[in-house]
Amino acid sequence: MAAATAVKQAFIASSFLSPISNFGPTCYGRTNRSVRSWRHKSSLSQCLPFGKHSLDFLLANRDHHSAAYKPLWRVCCDASTSTVAPATEDALSSQSSVKDVLGALSTIIDPDFGTDIVSCGFVKDLSIDNDSSQVSFRLELTTPACPVKDMFEQQAKEKVSAIPWVKGVSVTMSAQPAAPLVAEDVPKGLKEVSNIIAVSSCKGGVGKSTIAVNLAYSLAGMGARVGIFDADVYGPSLPTMVSPELRVLQMEAETKAIIPTEYMGVKLVSFGFAGQTSAIMRGPMVSGVINQLLTTTEWGQLDYLVIDMPPGTGDIQLTLCQVVPITAAVIVTTPQKLAFIDVAKGVQMFSRLKVPSIAVVENMCYFEGDGKRYYPFGQGSGAQVIQQFGIPNLFELPIRPELSAAGDSGKPEVVEDPQGEVARIFSEIGVCVVQQCAKLRQQVSTAVRYDETIKAIRVKVPGTTDEFFLHPATVRRNDRSAKSIDEWTGEQRLQFADVSENIEPESIRPMGNYAVAINWPDGFSQIAPYDQLQALERLVDVPEPSTSLGMETSEDAHERTPSSESPGNLCGAAAILQHARSLKSQTNGTNGL
Repeated sequence: MAAATAVKQAFIASSFLSPISNFGPTCYGRTNRSVRSWRHKSSLSQCLPFGKHSLDFLLANRDHHSAAYKPLWRVCCDASTSTVAPATEDALSSQSSVKDVLGALSTIIDPDFGTDIVSCGFVKDLSIDNDSSQVSFRLELTTPACPVKDMFEQQAKEKVSAIPWVKGVSVTMSAQPAAPLVAEDVPKGLKEVSNIIAVSSCKGGVGKSTIAVNLAYSLAGMGARVGIFDADVYGPSLPTMVSPELRVLQMEAETKAIIPTEYMGVKLVSFGFAGQTSAIMRGPMVSGVINQLLTTTEWGQLDYLVIDMPPGTGDIQLTLCQVVPITAAVIVTTPQKLAFIDVAKGVQMFSRLKVPSIAVVENMCYFEGDGKRYYPFGQGSGAQVIQQFGIPNLFELPIRPELSAAGDSGKPEVVEDPQGEVARIFSEIGVCVVQQCAKLRQQVSTAVRYDETIKAIRVKVPGTTDEFFLHPATVRRNDRSAKSIDEWTGEQRLQFADVSENIEPESIRPMGNYAVAINWPDGFSQIAPYDQLQALERLVDVPEPSTSLGMETSEDAHERTPSSESPGNLCGAAAILQHARSLKSQTNGTNGL
């Protein structure tokens, strides 16, 4: 009864319920014990009375304050009864119409996330004219290069048009590119770059630059904003493979930022555009040049920045992986065994640097003649990489004189012949990159979250299936930075009593693919690698974790902090509902949904 009274509140359309604090962890013993227990401090006997679609609509449209939304929902939770306060008949009719439309759209499943487009938060600006029975809405995707956007548009029109009372449907497609996962920690020029893709082979002469350039222009052809960075200072290939009108990089006089040159809408930076054809310098100087070219360039808003990595696994490659948060790597090889040996070293390097390899492109695989396919260099190198390292996608490129000639002419093959077989294969590679980057962002952005309903940190490391829970005080006390441990003596500076048992993180945000940054109330920012979190003691006997009823997208989860609109605060409505449902299934005679 007290819990229901605590959340008694009326709100319309875009407002949220305030969080409830009657759930929390009770820990037995000190934090260095191997087992922690969780239990309810009290039970929730009353619950909010609205159904899935009503809350989904409310959450999905919380940022839209048009008059069309405001009168639709007025929900009250009372200590003795749970009722929906009646609005006008028109409002109730609108309520039913909205439910019909959202119900129809929720049958459309995003193939990448395995979730319906309503739960993904794609449905925006829903408007229903009850007089004319016209429905209009916008589908906002996370990338303009979404390979299934046409399918979404068609299915949305078909599903909503099938509703008996609907006489007309208007669907608008848009894209809100994903914000960089670690925008606060990257150089200024890269802050608006959503995904950074490394194209690497670790061996020269396998066609890596050809793959990088054609992949970039394939992504651009899909509608994405793309840039290419040629990281090979000793032998830059980009000036030969593309033909921009302005072949010299410019510098902004006031900010000293490098302005990329452009060719057919793709931004380009190469040492070859700096007035030098190639460099004669030692390794440390090369690393400095690459760092300056990449980080001081004003790239602007990009969906994908493709980095043409130089061969090898030395200082230059390590510098690139450590200076910028590379989203994923595409590995290029050829069928020969010798190429596989070098590629294996590159895959292992990326693995150690926590950069996931998402695809293998086996170049110069075969040629066709007399209706047959011939493999002059043998078969199996690419498949061996897939099998040994678990990389999910393999693409085979044929031996085509046109592909080589296009690289020499300054016009990429996918631009020269966009309907050809080579362009089709590169389009498939582009679709793979878009889908895998979206999945990785979802995994990383939701890997570590604070659940206010149980006062615990939820962890699901990308690439794993297990989810576990950590007590915030345990995480804070196990910081391994110089502020907590003396680097010279190993002496523990941060003492057990220095951290309150009730400490809660203010925010948690990803740090690339390997760690999260946790901000604490004392002003300390802790970098917590996934490996370290996996080694900490875990909470046991934790109740079923709360969910946000499907309306939290991966980008929302990253961009909101627990102190504002993160999943921890969505529990104000969603988590209370989840706990109430679980209580209803455990006890009889309580007031349920």
